[in-house]
Amino acid sequence: LAGPANGQTMRPTLDYKTAAAIRDGCIAWASKHNLKVAVSVFDPQGTLIAFAHMDGAPVAVGAISQWKGKSAATMQETTQETGTWGGNAPGIASWGGGVPFFAADGTPLGGVGTSGAESSEDIECGEAGMAAASVMGKAK
Repeated sequence: LAGPANGQTMRPTLDYKTAAAIRDGCIAWASKHNLKVAVSVFDPQGTLIAFAHMDGAPVAVGAISQWKGKSAATMQETTQETGTWGGNAPGIASWGGGVPFFAADGTPLGGVGTSGAESSEDIECGEAGMAAASVMGKAK
C-alpha cells in the first residue's frame, strides 16, 4: 500500500496565502472607509485559517466575525440568507457579514466573516477581500 491513493480526486483547497489575501483585502477596504472591523477566514470544514482584529474595533466583533465566517464556510451560504431561515440553530449566523467563496469550478473554498460596521458594510468588506484574492462568491 505504499503507492499513490488512486481513489482520491484532486480538488482546489484554501491555502494560507489566499486566506491572508482575503483578510488583508478586507482590512484595506475597511481602512479606506474609516471602519474598524474584525475579519475571520475559514476553510469549508470550519477551521479558522486567517484572522485580524483592527485597533479600535470593539472586543466582541472578533467573536462575531468568527461566528459569521464559520457559518458561511460550513453552510456555503451567506449569513444574510441564513438569517432568513428562522430559529437559532447552533453555528448558523443570523446577521449579514458572512460570505462563502468558491473556486472557479464551483468547489467550496470557505467563508469570510466581517464584523464591526453596518451589515451591508461588513458584506462589502468581505467581498472586497474576496476580490483581492481572486476568489468568487456564490453564483446568483
